Amino acid sequence: MFVTRHIPTDHQDLIHDVSYDFHGRRMATCSTDQTVQIWDLQDNGEWKCTASWKSHSGSVWRVTWAHPEFGQVIATCSFDRTVSVWEECVGDTGRDGVQSNWIRKTSHVDSRTSIMDVKFAPKHLGLLLATCSADGIVRIYEAPDVMNLSQWSLQHEIMCKISCSCISWNPSRMHAPMIAVGSDDPSPSAGGKCQIYEFNSANRKWNKVESLSVVTDPVHDVAFAPNLGRSHHLLAIASKDLKIISLTPLGRDAALTTQGSKFKMQQVADFSEHESQVWRLSWNVTGTILCSSGDDGCVRLWKANYLGSWKCIAVLKGDGSQVQQMDINQSSMSSSGQGQSNSGVRGPPPVVMNMNIKRNSGWPLFNTQKDQGKAYY
Repeated sequence: MFVTRHIPTDHQDLIHDVSYDFHGRRMATCSTDQTVQIWDLQDNGEWKCTASWKSHSGSVWRVTWAHPEFGQVIATCSFDRTVSVWEECVGDTGRDGVQSNWIRKTSHVDSRTSIMDVKFAPKHLGLLLATCSADGIVRIYEAPDVMNLSQWSLQHEIMCKISCSCISWNPSRMHAPMIAVGSDDPSPSAGGKCQIYEFNSANRKWNKVESLSVVTDPVHDVAFAPNLGRSHHLLAIASKDLKIISLTPLGRDAALTTQGSKFKMQQVADFSEHESQVWRLSWNVTGTILCSSGDDGCVRLWKANYLGSWKCIAVLKGDGSQVQQMDINQSSMSSSGQGQSNSGVRGPPPVVMNMNIKRNSGWPLFNTQKDQGKAYY
């Protein structure tokens, strides 16, 4: 069951990004009107805007929160070719008497083109900030002193040789730092539109370990799934359809070599139910449910069953209404939902539409009526 809430904003133009903080009780929005707004969840369940300010001199593409261990910190990127880091300073009276004031701590101006995405690294890597720009360069900054956010140093520049549109950190603690980079280059001759980079501790460089040639359409968003004990990584890719790629590391000590790790790649899902461009992706905290939104005006939830086959479990329309389960099943059946094997990436296992397990005569008796209520996904 969904509970929807319409939140009127003071943005005067298109909202490009919405980002929740670690606890999910604060929200940041950014827009073409060059402003950023901070929203706080009140005790009565209402969202209240506690701060709003002009952050850039161009459209603001993305906003992201740092881990609360580093304070109330956000980063924004813009068409004006800058990345800004903001920190909340409590004490000055803000909107409607609420004490909230955001101060620009630093601004990075290394890019010569529009900066398309910005992401803070997972907490265990420290206070790192990754940006990607249309000139095909991923830059990684570090704050050596977390108590002084006005001092940042450029640690790495990764030349992707293709226009970049989105990035995602791998949150896994059990693997070397890894970044996925997506490209919105419309040229079909540009090669794979999603690349995987891994940090090599031996030579302290970022190496490209994989290029997903199966992804040939412009990519709008990429998202690594949280890893709570899986032996493989899951990467969701949003383009004209939705793809989920599994990357299984080959060899425990591969990251210690100069070439980096090797992966066994498998495309475990390929969905076209949006029937339009897919723009945003988000995983739940356990990495078991994926949320996607597209130009069809719908938000869709995806989950794998016990056989590893992914299916759509819910659809929420833009007006807040929910699509009936019968319509979801019919849509899943009409769209095979699974991509073809391509360019060395193995295709997904076949969809098993009947999820009931055959019971042999030697099994104990079950209450059939009771078993019908069980969810096998």
